[in-house]
Amino acid sequence: MDERILVPRIDKMRAAARHIVRELGFMQRGLAGTDLSPSAVHTIIELGYGTVKNASDLGDLLHLEKSSVSRLVQKLKKDGLIQAGPDPSDKRARVLSLTEEGKRLLGEVEAFGKLQLRSALEDLPSAQIATIETGLALFAKSLSGASASPPKVDIFEGYRSGVISSVAHLHATFYAQHCGFGSVFERKVATEMSEFMGRIDNPVNTTFSAYSGDRLLGSISLDGEDLTDGASHLRWFIVSPIAHGMGIGNMLLRKATAFVDDHGFDRTRLWTFKGLDAARHLYEKHGFTLAHQTPGTQWGMQVIEQEFVRGRGV
Repeated sequence: MDERILVPRIDKMRAAARHIVRELGFMQRGLAGTDLSPSAVHTIIELGYGTVKNASDLGDLLHLEKSSVSRLVQKLKKDGLIQAGPDPSDKRARVLSLTEEGKRLLGEVEAFGKLQLRSALEDLPSAQIATIETGLALFAKSLSGASASPPKVDIFEGYRSGVISSVAHLHATFYAQHCGFGSVFERKVATEMSEFMGRIDNPVNTTFSAYSGDRLLGSISLDGEDLTDGASHLRWFIVSPIAHGMGIGNMLLRKATAFVDDHGFDRTRLWTFKGLDAARHLYEKHGFTLAHQTPGTQWGMQVIEQEFVRGRGV
């Protein structure tokens, strides 16, 4: 599907998913009327359904590390909700099951969940209920496929065919949708990156780009020539919305900071604007601090422009 069509739909689906998570109580201390964590409640349900039978199965299902599963199982055993017994098919293994108290709690959780859905659906026509049922089933199936086989991501350094237009496209579409930027911003990115690529062979300049196959998922550039104070200039950092949550921003920033440190720059500077909280979190995680901010219009509209600086080896 064309990314210009796919990205807005993904944003709408993610917004809907966040709303569902909040309304179902996953942001609260307890879940489903209990004082248990979401992973603990999920464990009670899956053991009750017979979906899992041991700690290993549980870890695979909940996507938890072995140590996290061990702590979870020990707590539920201590609370008297689950128990471990011998596995008839493997005497070395232990089978998990619900205690009578666990079964009672499962009944309460099931009743709570069914009441939530009944309240949400009871005023809808049957055709809409069927649409929701089908859509959720398809969504769950597609997520299972994505988590089972995450796309392979390759990081390339330097110019690659199409990278200028791809980076400009990602910037233009993201900032138009989220910040209202227009042609001034798109022209600025495309023009300045084109000029930079004419200097890419200088050893102090580089670009790191993340690809899945032929699709650009993110990019970042280091310009070691354009600042008069001799600092490295971090430019055109972008991660495609379809790749958010894959750790690509972290990978690119690690590559970028290692590059400037290896090339002996005392500091790295970047310019952005207020309101890009996810990007700011990544910058600060990799040693950048806010040095200055002021109103400005260099991107085509009034924003609070910010300068971040990182010292060498921070």
